[in-house]
Amino acid sequence: MKPQSRTLTFVCGMVMATMLGSSQLATAADKKADQSAMKPYTEELSGVGVKFDMMPIPGGEYLMGSPESEADRGEDEGPQVKFKIEPFWMGKHEVTWDEYDIWSFRLDIQRRKIAGAKPTKRDTVADAVTRPTPPYTDMTFGMGHDGYPAICMTQHAAKMYCRWLSEKTGHYYRLPTEAEWEYACRAGTSTAYSFGDDPDALADYGWFYDNSDEQYHKIGEKKPNPWGLYDMHGNVSEWVLDRYDADWYAKGASKSPLNVPTDMYPRIVRGGSWDDDPDGLRSAARYASDPEWKFQDPQIPKSIWYHTDALHVGFRVIRPLNPPSPEERTKLKLDPEPEIAAQGRAG
Repeated sequence: MKPQSRTLTFVCGMVMATMLGSSQLATAADKKADQSAMKPYTEELSGVGVKFDMMPIPGGEYLMGSPESEADRGEDEGPQVKFKIEPFWMGKHEVTWDEYDIWSFRLDIQRRKIAGAKPTKRDTVADAVTRPTPPYTDMTFGMGHDGYPAICMTQHAAKMYCRWLSEKTGHYYRLPTEAEWEYACRAGTSTAYSFGDDPDALADYGWFYDNSDEQYHKIGEKKPNPWGLYDMHGNVSEWVLDRYDADWYAKGASKSPLNVPTDMYPRIVRGGSWDDDPDGLRSAARYASDPEWKFQDPQIPKSIWYHTDALHVGFRVIRPLNPPSPEERTKLKLDPEPEIAAQGRAG
């Protein structure tokens, strides 16, 4: 193990500024928006009446990972790394079926047809975004739909939803990086959980194996973290952008603020879930995706859209205050990856 006092320092901006050249850094700085104007807001999806809330996450620095002294820490949570995070908004809640199904089942298009309504310019662009093939079974698995978090999607599906949402609203939405997710989860704290170190208090803040009755629950039923985010500990694990590497903090984090995926597996989910023990819900806990999450998928080849065995996996969206350029989005794989989309049902 590396000494606890050793930390690695770098910038993890929303546009990944450390990966740009100096001339580009100057240009990006000139165009940066003022975070003092950031407020909570509600986004409404046009034509369907579905809304979701976004919370401002201030920029700042923090230590990512866990100290060696933290109880039940994983070996992949160190050495701790100091990050500088640029401001963004984050979903107050995990994305629900109410939101997700509008994209996945084309409910917005269907409702316009029934009402005889013409699409707006944004609708026309959003309608062209790829949508998933129909699921082979009810992906709620009988655990609940309205007000419950969407589950069982691949990272590719979550990223495609973000593309559709961006076109639908005119605001750039994406998945968080692993560093952004943990920063938002900690909300200025350095303890094992955002509420302290005592797992006995966890039941007030999250759903996990001991209190979940072996299923997910409606969003927002527990206490939020200090920045007003609900269910960051438990309920469902949440996709982030990064590739999983157990040694990333030690060997790669100082070279790049994002571990850009090169293969479909393993990628990262954070936060723990209704099916995990308390230690898996700690702010620093990391989980890797697994091809076994498609074990029950009867399709050959298997779908790029569904993880039929990942009943514990969902996601939430972020909106960077300073959106990245199209070139950065492609280089860092912030958007759906064409190579995965080209596989159709491979994976």
